Amino acid sequence: MSKIILVTGGSGFIGSALIRFLIDHTDNRVINLDKLTYASNENSLAELTSLERYSFIHGDICDRALMVRLLKEYQPDCIMHLAAESHVDRSINGSAEFMQTNIMGTYTLLEVAREYCASISTAQKECFRFHHISTDEVYGDLEDEGLFSEESRYDPSSPYSASKAASDHLVRAWHRTYGLPVVVSNCSNNYGPFQHREKLIPQTILNALQGKPIPVYGNGLQVRDWLFVEDHVKALYCVLVNGAVGQTYNIGGSCEKHNIDVVNAICDLLEELVPSSPNSLKSQSNIRGFKELITYVADRPGHDRRYAIDSTKIQKELGWKPIESFESGLRKTVEWYISSFDAPKL
Repeated sequence: MSKIILVTGGSGFIGSALIRFLIDHTDNRVINLDKLTYASNENSLAELTSLERYSFIHGDICDRALMVRLLKEYQPDCIMHLAAESHVDRSINGSAEFMQTNIMGTYTLLEVAREYCASISTAQKECFRFHHISTDEVYGDLEDEGLFSEESRYDPSSPYSASKAASDHLVRAWHRTYGLPVVVSNCSNNYGPFQHREKLIPQTILNALQGKPIPVYGNGLQVRDWLFVEDHVKALYCVLVNGAVGQTYNIGGSCEKHNIDVVNAICDLLEELVPSSPNSLKSQSNIRGFKELITYVADRPGHDRRYAIDSTKIQKELGWKPIESFESGLRKTVEWYISSFDAPKL
């Protein structure tokens, strides 16, 4: 039976990948609510605008009146909450928006969802889900050994991760106090097409193609667990449909890489994929090799050294596992950015 799914932040990187998956692989109706901030990309869903099963609403999750109206009008069976300020550097330089959107926006959405659940039938409420999508950064830093599990202690390092940790706690509190049927997921670093150019992988690709310095924080030995975005959104849908109410599921790619190794792998792929003819982008950049552009810069304040996710729970209980290797996913990503270089979608 098809459902009506409200996706907040659906024009962002992960949100748009989720909506494309929902439209392409399910018969659900999707309502996309997005504020269209700098991190949103309207072009990422341009091909869906004429579809009856897809609707876009320009709005802010902090706007309580709008949220009340949307839930009353569309009567969603599920809310998948991805709307968030998410760039760590921006949170360090200006945290107010992060507190407002990630904490107060989540609070507003939870309150409206609670009131909505009180207004629908018992059968509808039993089917309703509030899926809160979060990050592994809420757990803070890992030493050389060990993995983040669903029982790991929260220890956020940045204003961004602190705001996401707060929103996670709010969601769980609304479940325990009010009985709101929630599920929570925390994911590792995503990558893939349509990601905002401030993030490590698209920044590296696009700077290289433009012959600009490729900045690497500190010594580049920070470790991240990489997850191809299309694998992530399949996991999100799996959690939504099959996850147990009140439970948390960690979603990771089981693919730890040093940041500098990611940058070097991108440069190697560009050497292979970008032609060396006189009119090529590489030739226009006047460089012999893309690795010449790597530039070490001062490390970010409070920069976590290592993240790594244990996905055992979701794999054993819900049957999900990532399909893409880092090598296959990175190749797809680099090829997409090359083909889309200078296009409006970026």
